[in-house]
Amino acid sequence: MPDAAVTLIRSVTPTDLGRCDGAKSFLQSGFWGSFKARFGWNARSFLVDWGEGGKLPLLVIRRRLAPGVSFAYVPLGPELPDQFSEADSNRNQALLELALILKKELPHDTAFIRFDPPWYVTGEGIAPLPFPKPFIRSGADVQPPDTVIIDISKDEESILSAMKPKWRYNIRLAEKKGVRVTRQDEAGLEVFYELYKTTARRDKIAIHGIDYYRTLFQHSREYRDGNQDIRLYLAEHEGDALAAIIVLFRGEEATYLYGASSDIKRNLMAPYALQWKAIQDAHARGCFRYDLFGIPPEENPLHPMAGLYRFKTGFGGMIIHRPGSWDFAYKPLITQVFRFAEASRKKIRSLKKAMRSLRRGQSMRSL
Repeated sequence: MPDAAVTLIRSVTPTDLGRCDGAKSFLQSGFWGSFKARFGWNARSFLVDWGEGGKLPLLVIRRRLAPGVSFAYVPLGPELPDQFSEADSNRNQALLELALILKKELPHDTAFIRFDPPWYVTGEGIAPLPFPKPFIRSGADVQPPDTVIIDISKDEESILSAMKPKWRYNIRLAEKKGVRVTRQDEAGLEVFYELYKTTARRDKIAIHGIDYYRTLFQHSREYRDGNQDIRLYLAEHEGDALAAIIVLFRGEEATYLYGASSDIKRNLMAPYALQWKAIQDAHARGCFRYDLFGIPPEENPLHPMAGLYRFKTGFGGMIIHRPGSWDFAYKPLITQVFRFAEASRKKIRSLKKAMRSLRRGQSMRSL
C-alpha cells in the first residue's frame, strides 16, 4: 500500500474550467467537461501543484447515482509530471494522495471517485500492474483501456508502409472501385445516425440519441477555445451510403471516436478508405498521432470484438494498455453495491455477445 505520509502533491486548488484546455487528453479538457455538463454531469476543474513538477490541470466530472448519492470521475487522468511518471510506486502514491485531497473538495454525497489513469505499457500480452488497496477495480471500464496509436509524424508513404499489406491493398481497392469519401460534418449526421443504428443492431451495442452527436458538433463550433475540430466523413458508392466515422482533431493528436457501416457492399472496403482519409487530414493538420480509440485487450478469435482488433491493429500502430477504471471509496458500502450491480450488468452483456459470436461461428461452419 502507498505510504500516506509521503507527500507528492503540494496542493489542489479549484480553477476555471478553461485551464483544463491545456491538458494533453481531450477527455481532460475544459471542452469535454463543458460538453458533458450538457448531459447531466457536473464538471469541476482543479490545478494540482506537484512541486518541482509544476502545476497541471485536472478535470473531475460528477453525476448522481440516486437521490442523495453521486460519484466523481476523472477521465484519462491525472496527468503526472514527467520526472516520476515512470515509477509505479510514485504513480500509486500520487493517485492515493489525489483521492484523499479531492474528498475534501467534493460534495458529501460523493460515494466514490473513479480514475482512468492515462499511463500505459506497450506490446501484445503485456498488462499494467494493478493498483494496491484501498483502490478497487471498477465493475466496468468507462474508457477503453487498450488502443492502437498510429505514428503519423512521417510522410504518407511511411505511414502506408507501416500498415499490413492487406490494409494497403484494401485502401487502394476502395479507391479503384469508386468509393468516394467526403467530409460532411453536421450535414452528414442524419446519414451517419442511420448507419449507426444499423451497426448497433448488428453488433448489439448501445448508442446515444442523435442529439448527443449533434450537440457535440455544436459545442465544438461554439466553444471559446477553438482548439478541437470535430469532423464527420462519409463513404459512398453510386449513391449508396456505405460507412461513416466521426474524428476529433486536437493539438498533436486525432482520435477516432465513432464509426458506423451499412450491411451492403462490404466487399468495397469503405471503412479502410475512411480511416485513410482521416489519417491524411490529421497529418496535413499537423497531428503526430492518430488514436484508433479502443480494441480488445488481446488477439483472441473467440472475443466478441475480435474483428475490431484485427481491423485496427492492421494499420500498423503501437498497441498500448492502460490500467482501466479504478475506484476509491468514500462510502464503502454504497460503492460495493454499485460495483456489484455494474459488474453483473457487464457479465450479462459479455455473455450475450459471446453466445452471438458462437452462433455466428457455427452458422459459418455449416455453409
